[in-house]
Amino acid sequence: MISSHQKRLMDIIELASYLRLNKQTIYNWLHQGKISGIKMGGVWRFDRDAVDLWLRERVVQKRKPLEDRKEFIRR
Repeated sequence: MISSHQKRLMDIIELASYLRLNKQTIYNWLHQGKISGIKMGGVWRFDRDAVDLWLRERVVQKRKPLEDRKEFIRR
């Protein structure tokens, strides 16, 4: 039987599918330090909760229209 902890861990193929990316992109991000994982027995594993948090931290907020921003200068 698979424990809830084991369900939380994804391998690189599952993570690539989850993020809809090529697995090479995941490897590149690992080596660039953009994403972290755990290497267990030579296989990378990723905690789903940590990945979800990582994604939420990268949400870009909608910007105000240019004419509403202070730095907009009319000529």
